[in-house]
Amino acid sequence: MDQLFNRKYIIQGLFVLIALILLGKLFYMQVVSDRYFLSANNNALRKIYTYPARGVILDRNNKVLAQNQPTYDLLVTPNQVKPFDTLSLCRIIGIDTIEFRKKFDKAVSQSRFQESILQKLISVETYAALQEKMFNFRGFSVRKRTIRFYPDSIAAQFLGYMREVTPTDLEKYQGYYKPGDYIGKGGIEKKYEIDLRGTKGVTHMLFNSKNVAQGSYNNGKLDSAAIPGEQLVTTIDSRIQKLGEELLAHKVGSIVALEPSTGEVLAFVSSPGYDPNKLVGNNFSANYSEIIANPNRPFVVRPIQGGYSPGSAFKPLDALIALSEGVVDPNTTFNCPGYYWAGNLKKKCEHIDGPIALRKGIARSCNTYFFSIFAKLMTKNGGSYAKQQSTYEDWQNKVRKFGIGDTLGIDFPGEKAYKLFRKADYDKIYSKYWGNTSIISVAIGQGEINTTPLQMANIMAIIANRGYYLKPHVVKAIGTGKGIDPRFKEKHFAGIDARFYEPVIDGMQDAVNQSWGTAIESRLPNIVMCGKTGTVQNNRGKNHSVFIGFAPRDNPKIAIAVIVENGGYGGAYAAPIASFIAEKYLTDSLSGRTIHGSTIQMYKDTNLLPNFLTKPLRPKSKTDSLLNKTDSLKKALPVKNKNTNNAFNKVADKPRNNAASK
Repeated sequence: MDQLFNRKYIIQGLFVLIALILLGKLFYMQVVSDRYFLSANNNALRKIYTYPARGVILDRNNKVLAQNQPTYDLLVTPNQVKPFDTLSLCRIIGIDTIEFRKKFDKAVSQSRFQESILQKLISVETYAALQEKMFNFRGFSVRKRTIRFYPDSIAAQFLGYMREVTPTDLEKYQGYYKPGDYIGKGGIEKKYEIDLRGTKGVTHMLFNSKNVAQGSYNNGKLDSAAIPGEQLVTTIDSRIQKLGEELLAHKVGSIVALEPSTGEVLAFVSSPGYDPNKLVGNNFSANYSEIIANPNRPFVVRPIQGGYSPGSAFKPLDALIALSEGVVDPNTTFNCPGYYWAGNLKKKCEHIDGPIALRKGIARSCNTYFFSIFAKLMTKNGGSYAKQQSTYEDWQNKVRKFGIGDTLGIDFPGEKAYKLFRKADYDKIYSKYWGNTSIISVAIGQGEINTTPLQMANIMAIIANRGYYLKPHVVKAIGTGKGIDPRFKEKHFAGIDARFYEPVIDGMQDAVNQSWGTAIESRLPNIVMCGKTGTVQNNRGKNHSVFIGFAPRDNPKIAIAVIVENGGYGGAYAAPIASFIAEKYLTDSLSGRTIHGSTIQMYKDTNLLPNFLTKPLRPKSKTDSLLNKTDSLKKALPVKNKNTNNAFNKVADKPRNNAASK
């Protein structure tokens, strides 16, 4: 009997406990938490997202490169739409009824219960007209956002562009973006997307049965404000960026300028370029298709993706290694009869220099001198194939310390690393039977060595700094007080003692400032520029014009690399263009000087774009490219183009007897 009595109270207690739990849950749902209320009232309560202003992008002098302008999206929630005057809405937003039906059906297929974009990027004027009649269009709403505007229309590849998110983007960023949102694609917009985008705000808005907003739910306690994106201060100097783009107009090529003491990128020019404002707004698709169809590939970011043989611009680096290894000193002399025998191959030099040492060898860009020092370096430990191959492996490791053969790690997406052959690579071609005569082309920057313009400029920064560099980077500051990554403040040493740099710099100074130098077209008034020209062989047309240098000699402020495809001699286009860039940066002016009678405007107007209607030359075989490559610098040919000033061509591209255009 007592046992039954106890069971009765136990059961009653359980019922009381369950009742208390249910009452507590009901109290939590109705009083404490709004979550269930919001779910039950989804048709009358909507989350209105507020898009933050994207961070403004500035140049190093706080000049605006990218800013924002207002725009609006027309959204639709299909299951909330009631019969309305379709033609009236179409007239306001500027589409026909057929297009409207396609867009509406697409929204229905995505979801009947969630809002999606019906018409994007509506102008301020259209929004004003739409807002007056919005009460007639139940199920439709307008969302404000901003789109990019580029005031100077420069630095398109550097800045990048905005585009709608893809499914991959939605997955990568774990729910932050929704279909129809925009995200940075390419350049700074992509690399610094998280800093630039800011944080969305959200308003829980109540609507009545007539689709009229009644205010924020619960006095806005659940709402959050949008947080604008961070402002980016880049390292770019818009003055020389704009000038560089003007000088490379109608040409294929690149200009990269660095500040040696910091690694900051001062100019980042890729040509041909495009107006970044073309990839903004409703004409994006048509303009994107037009740009991508250009055979000169404007979307290739040549400063970090263009692969070029450095040519004679490599010679200062080669000299540094030879000096540091002790195989030559500044006074070691070789005879230049106008050619060099590499085994049974006769390698041409553009001129007869006779006895020549380091300083004049650099200034005159004497192929024979650099073939000779390379051969001496390769055989310093013995002349057998095995000894030379071991020495080569050591040599290419030293070259890699100058940033060749791998990426430099710039804070910019898409950087490529072009190959510098190792011993194993040559073994695959020649088996074990190769030595300095087989690979002699690398002595003058040809053959199996490719670099990007950024890497060439970085080599100049190393020489300007007498032995070290800081990783190139394109952003100085993020927001207020947020510094750059500490890795961009670390010095990276090239492994060659500072004392070996001075004789090389002497030669580079003479190349620019002596009448018999190969780079006199880069000479600056009252500023000592040090540089080196290069003329890079091109199997598909005229040679590429190359110049690398820095200025001034003491306490250098700018290191620069210029490549003009199909430009011929380094002195024809690359050297003059570099001089104009350096002059503008160092003096904030242009003196109005002419180079061999040619004005800066003539360089801007010259058209060197390749003719794609011309049948391409027969590609060289592997044997041709590795064994029979001619390393002599071809004589420049006049540019024949209707858009080019003929008088200018005769002056700027004419080889001189003293080979100063080499």
